[in-house]
Amino acid sequence: MVAGKERPLKLVIFEASLELVPRELTRHPSVYKPAWRRGKKPEETLLDASLHHQAMRSKELEDAGKRGRPDIVHVILLEATSNPLVEKGVMEVYVHTIADYVLHIKPGTRLPRNYNRFVGLMEQLLTTGQVPPDAEEPLITARPLTLASLLRQLRPEAVVLYSWESGGQRARVREVAREAARVVRGGGRVALLLPGFPQGAPSERSMGALKGLPSVKVYEPVTRLEAWTLASATLSLIADELGLL
Repeated sequence: MVAGKERPLKLVIFEASLELVPRELTRHPSVYKPAWRRGKKPEETLLDASLHHQAMRSKELEDAGKRGRPDIVHVILLEATSNPLVEKGVMEVYVHTIADYVLHIKPGTRLPRNYNRFVGLMEQLLTTGQVPPDAEEPLITARPLTLASLLRQLRPEAVVLYSWESGGQRARVREVAREAARVVRGGGRVALLLPGFPQGAPSERSMGALKGLPSVKVYEPVTRLEAWTLASATLSLIADELGLL
């Protein structure tokens, strides 16, 4: 692909387990004590199940099994943004969070490999709406947006969703990669939706977002994989199908 042209492959990490601590949890000791030690307001820190599991359990947080895993998003983004699909001008990356925010990663942006630095960056992003906060051309933006609205804006000719318990056709990773690569080779735009959560099915809202879109294909992995493994394998095989590996 030629730099400067529209990137035909739109990776959307959907229902990503990335969000600031909900206000109903901010008074719990497992939330405000770690925030205080970092010199931050509780509501400006990332929800993390490894730190905040007591607060999440005490409030019976909705969809708790799919929330509080920013580490999953971190690993997927490291895989995605360093993939040849980005470097060769084929793919751009979006993150749709479980709280209905959409992050856009400017192609070429290098994310922190250190997890603690990534957490600080995401906290700043979700608090200010962009990083750097005062940049005219930010590297990453975050804005309230549903998955349905994002897909309408991307205007894909084809949508491929690959996730567990999705009610879709059982398929190997290579089959999904071939489908996405086929659309790209044909000159079309394809939105590839991969899960950013640890377990469970896509929500009814996410599945509803596919209604009315052209050429929607929903697949389930034949083998249970971690979210980052699913993403890494799918993207690497698409790059291979397009002759980039």
